[in-house]
Amino acid sequence: MTVTINAPGLLRLYEQMAVIRATEKAAHDAFLAGLVKGTTHLAAGHEAVAVGASAALRPDDYVFATYRGHHHAMARGASPAECLAELMSKATGVCKAKGGSMHLTKASAGMLGSYAIVGAHLPIAAGAAWSARLRGTDQVAVAFFGDGATNIGAFHEALNLSSVWSLPVLFVCENNLYMEYTPIGSVTAADHPAADRAASYRLPAEVIDGNDVVAVAEAVSWAADRARSGSGPTVLEAQTYRHFGHSRTDPATYRPPGEVQEWLSRDPLDIARRRLAGLGVPREDMDAVAARAADTVAAAVAEAKAAPAPDPAQAFADVWADGGYQWRT
Repeated sequence: MTVTINAPGLLRLYEQMAVIRATEKAAHDAFLAGLVKGTTHLAAGHEAVAVGASAALRPDDYVFATYRGHHHAMARGASPAECLAELMSKATGVCKAKGGSMHLTKASAGMLGSYAIVGAHLPIAAGAAWSARLRGTDQVAVAFFGDGATNIGAFHEALNLSSVWSLPVLFVCENNLYMEYTPIGSVTAADHPAADRAASYRLPAEVIDGNDVVAVAEAVSWAADRARSGSGPTVLEAQTYRHFGHSRTDPATYRPPGEVQEWLSRDPLDIARRRLAGLGVPREDMDAVAARAADTVAAAVAEAKAAPAPDPAQAFADVWADGGYQWRT
């Protein structure tokens, strides 16, 4: 059944998005202050995709994300404090300072990784879906990826085999119009780089508003139900926009000012507030939620800054599932 989101439920989703937005701002500020090791790829503007999808999934479902995956990690249960601590290379980080911004992972919450190699995780998601099939569960695997990944061979290989085997996997493209610094339309023949190609593999597809958390939740709920019933994969193309450049070294001056302003006027948090107002939620309640989100992230920043550095003796721990690291044959 399609998920139904009432006013209290939407208010909770709005708070999740507000927390993620504030965490992204905190990550940006920490980077500029020299507290973040390595680069960051911020997902401000993409919040509705992660939060809406997670609202339609079960806790035991699997999620795979790209290096722009902070929002997915938090939507699946990673706290702002442990995510920020990871970016700051602290022992309390979600990966104990071994992953950094591009590899946020929390297996206990079904967040099976953010992947830096474009498209590499799509076949892995198919493998997780195959695992669910072999174990006789009705779990669903979801691979989130950018529009640029649709021109990678792994995208086509994963869709093809998932269709052939009718795997319980969802392919969700976060189309923010740019593959790094290049407009996707200038290098791709298809108008909708993910959805238009789905038919080649006999897969259903839908283009959705990736800035509307309710629209995302409804589409993912339908696709997940379809996968659990044994009907196979679905391709969803969520149209969205990043508020920052590709990475922290990118000022994004290649984007037309009019385009930027148009998309900023369709901010996911503003869309959620308009929906809440339509459901009769007072503005004061929304403002209180936003203030609570800001307080949550302020506390997370303080906690991450105060966290200890990792113990060098633990650098090689957890290479193997049993905690060891010695070479094995």
